[in-house]
Amino acid sequence: MARPRDKLTATEVKNAKGSEKIRKLADGGGLTLVIKGESKYWWFRYRFAGNEKTLSLGGYPQVSLAAARQARDEARALLQQNTDPSAHRQRESTQRASDGENTFRTLCEDWYKQKHFVEVTEAHAVRNWRRLEIYTFPLLARRPIRSIQPADVLQVLDAIVKKGNTETAHRVKTLISLVFRYAVATSRVDSDVTRDLTGYLPNTQVKHQHALVRPDEVSQLLKDIHAYQGHFATSAALRLSPLLFTRPGDTRQMLWEQIDFDKAQWELPTTKNGAPLIVPLSDQAIAILRAVEPVTMHRSPYVFPNARDAKRPMSNVAIKAALDRMGYGGRMTAHGFRALARTLLQEELKYPVHLIEMQLGHRVADMHGRAYNRTEFLDDRRLMMQVWANYLDTLRES
Repeated sequence: MARPRDKLTATEVKNAKGSEKIRKLADGGGLTLVIKGESKYWWFRYRFAGNEKTLSLGGYPQVSLAAARQARDEARALLQQNTDPSAHRQRESTQRASDGENTFRTLCEDWYKQKHFVEVTEAHAVRNWRRLEIYTFPLLARRPIRSIQPADVLQVLDAIVKKGNTETAHRVKTLISLVFRYAVATSRVDSDVTRDLTGYLPNTQVKHQHALVRPDEVSQLLKDIHAYQGHFATSAALRLSPLLFTRPGDTRQMLWEQIDFDKAQWELPTTKNGAPLIVPLSDQAIAILRAVEPVTMHRSPYVFPNARDAKRPMSNVAIKAALDRMGYGGRMTAHGFRALARTLLQEELKYPVHLIEMQLGHRVADMHGRAYNRTEFLDDRRLMMQVWANYLDTLRES
């Protein structure tokens, strides 16, 4: 069986847009990119024993074009051996179970690849995998999933709490529960052993991010930011932060390729909750980016590159350090710009909560419980962001 001639390019896959109807783009050899709304996923269409079948190869961008082609080629190799790829996948899963390979680590790997990595941002997924590696694998990795009891989980959690990391213990318990629930759904175990541990861990102290939310406080903050003389990229990011009020991690990792100057918007492919977000750019935000463009675009893919290595984004403590140097230590953080915007947009400018929450990148549901997509109320949000920028100018100049 000859290798199929590929038709799609990585750029075409990345830029492909959905419509009201399901859209399909063929790459050759049975590989198809299926676009439904904002979602993209890969199918491998083939015939076996006279029947047409479909094998799901995963979602994009978690599964790249190159990875999808490799999976297609592997499936085609099975067909050459007169083996149904779908049946082969099922047999492999059954074989692992029959060979006693359903260890805790195996289930963690399956859950991570099939569910977690697809449903959350890459950074969040990697962070959670590291937690499993550090805190659970030393005791549970090689244990058959069916043999793990609540007492075994308690041993893991107690060790974390004894080190004073109560919040981490809660997070690890949640991760263990997610793995067990995946195991239940895939018929590897009968129940989630963490159910009986509800209420066992001590409560955590809620840590609120410091933020200034009174107009007079914000006025002085904006004056100080405008007068701040620090590293160029840090100063620009600091001036942009109150205008965008995105998560600090998103701001510092902003890429030039995500900025659409023609549409005056910043298009984030994923945010903390895994959903994409469009951030309308006010005239003031555009002016800042235009000033940064000739300084950083030619040497880095990042709008705000690291001072020591332009291939990496700005340090995750750069903005906080600048605020501390300005005398705002303990009073304002990089994350505080989100609370600042939420409070003043609602209390001073009287904008509806759903518009603010959508622009904060939070999931907002309609009256039927369906989450709005990233293009909902975009014109309203675009106007809101310009009004907000004008309001900040008024505060700074007052």
